[in-house]
Amino acid sequence: MAVKITNQSLSWTIQNSSELYGIDRWGKGYFTINEKGNISICPNGSNNKSHDLMELLDELESRKLKFPLLIRFDDILEDCLKNLHKAFEKAINDYQYQGKYQGVFPIKCNQQRHVVEELITCGSKWNFGLEAGSKPELLIALSILEDPKALLICNGYKDQRYIETAILARQLGRQPIVVIEQANDVELIIKSSNLLGASPLIGIRAKLSSQSSGRWSSSIGDKSKFGLSIPEILKAIKRLKEANLLNELKLLHFHLGSQINDIGVLKDALQEAGQIYAELINLGAPMGYLDVGGGLGIDYDGSQTASIASTNYSLQNYANDVVATIKECCESKKIPLPTLITESGRAIASHFSILIFNILGKNSLPSDIPKENEKECLSVRNLRETLVHINSLELKQEKDLAKLQEAWNDSLKFKADALAAFRLGYIDLVERAKAEQLTWACAKTIVNQLPKNILLPKELKKLSESLAVTYYANLSVFRSAPDTWAIDQVFPIMPIHRLSKEPKKLGHFADLTCDSDGKLDQFIDNGKIKNLLPLHEFNQNEKYLIGLFLGGAYQEVMGNLHNLFGSTNAVHIRFTENGNYKVEHVIRGNTKSNVLEYLEHDPEILLERLRKSSELAIQGGHLKIHDAQKLIEHVEASLRQSTYLQS
Repeated sequence: MAVKITNQSLSWTIQNSSELYGIDRWGKGYFTINEKGNISICPNGSNNKSHDLMELLDELESRKLKFPLLIRFDDILEDCLKNLHKAFEKAINDYQYQGKYQGVFPIKCNQQRHVVEELITCGSKWNFGLEAGSKPELLIALSILEDPKALLICNGYKDQRYIETAILARQLGRQPIVVIEQANDVELIIKSSNLLGASPLIGIRAKLSSQSSGRWSSSIGDKSKFGLSIPEILKAIKRLKEANLLNELKLLHFHLGSQINDIGVLKDALQEAGQIYAELINLGAPMGYLDVGGGLGIDYDGSQTASIASTNYSLQNYANDVVATIKECCESKKIPLPTLITESGRAIASHFSILIFNILGKNSLPSDIPKENEKECLSVRNLRETLVHINSLELKQEKDLAKLQEAWNDSLKFKADALAAFRLGYIDLVERAKAEQLTWACAKTIVNQLPKNILLPKELKKLSESLAVTYYANLSVFRSAPDTWAIDQVFPIMPIHRLSKEPKKLGHFADLTCDSDGKLDQFIDNGKIKNLLPLHEFNQNEKYLIGLFLGGAYQEVMGNLHNLFGSTNAVHIRFTENGNYKVEHVIRGNTKSNVLEYLEHDPEILLERLRKSSELAIQGGHLKIHDAQKLIEHVEASLRQSTYLQS
């Protein structure tokens, strides 16, 4: 069988880059590659109105906004919200559903004020509401959500003050629904209602027996953290009836877990929930709302499969299943159709933000060929001969790969010989360095000769990983992409420029933290995961920018201060009808003072201690007054600056 002996493409195009990074598969039309080889932003998912991301970044840099930089495109956020409602509106019309859809956004997904405010403003035409899972989130919702028709779903653990706040908010004209998620919530609701002489709207979360799928499948079932079992629901109904509060029970809630990857699990859960909803009506509860919770997933890798990083359904498939299944259940029981509620967060917020980080440097194994001299040791001479032999090989048939394998085995043996000789003191450090350089030169030459699209021996397949380049990224994984570290979540990551040129290096990213886990080394590969990403050659005098996409949900609020790297600069962008843009909001990232104060280190005390130490050094003749002043000025300036490295 003939094999190709070169991996070099004759001409690289932006279409090649698009296919390589899969941007057309996961970008939903919001991101494309333009003729300049830069990423373009298409705010409505249409290439008719696109904006060059590099040009935008150049202008943001002129506003003194340094990398890493989080860009939030409010147009994309609005478009995702619009598409969610369009999908349910279409399903309701297609299935002649005699009810309506009313969504809420779970604040835990992204609690940033400008994000929540933007969603409520954009969603006002649909009376879009919020879901709160804690007392602070409840306070956020009460301050922002002024629409009397919008729903406020109150989930999470509750105490008496939480419930009293919801009751009083109802009297203010809001529509908070206190969801019973623990058995003792019932008694708290009764007690609070008696105390205030008023009651909240009430919901019940059911523990379904249906199975879920994906990483969060444990969110459902008998062992799930929240919800009432069927016996507990019956007890709750009895107590509410005794307290004359059953008439306030309006909602049934369930949750299948975040990022449902398989649509097959949804219909079973909907059928079970539909039957429970009908039985609650039969038990005397007026009902009116069915909350199917969150879980609407997104396709991170573009494979459209039931893998953890993807989904095997579309947004319209999801809406159709919800509408059709609940209609079937309710009509069979001859009960009114409920208003359908979803708590979709990931599906709304993921696409609208991009984290842009710059590359600071790189590191790779030394594979340059050292200069030859006459007194080289035997191991080094053997490695030189092996390198010449590898260069002379001609790969005409697949079986010729055995020759490359044999040559690599020889290289490893000669390298081991050199290391043994060094340990025994027979060769010096220079000779050992030559042996290592020549070994990796052999590896590099072998990799360049390996053919594509055939099965390679395991040892040869790993050579590319051994020669991979580490790109040093100006970010903290723990701050800006914590799920990559905590749960091995993969996000689309790719260069945002130079995409008209072939990326000939394979690499991964190391962040700024002093932690071996501070890295990005898992990348999407159309349904699979790869450990290396094709990247371009890094030039210290040239800017190289990388984008992490689809990270608008959860990443910011769950990030931590590992090594005291704080929040990045962030901007909200709105595009205008004439093709320009507006910087709606600029949120400056944490300064060093900010993060120090957060951990109770007073910057003024730090400076005073340093000043005293400087005075002692001056008195001892170890430090000049001018240099002491310069040190203090440097520290004062540094405290006002970002925690990230400045170019």
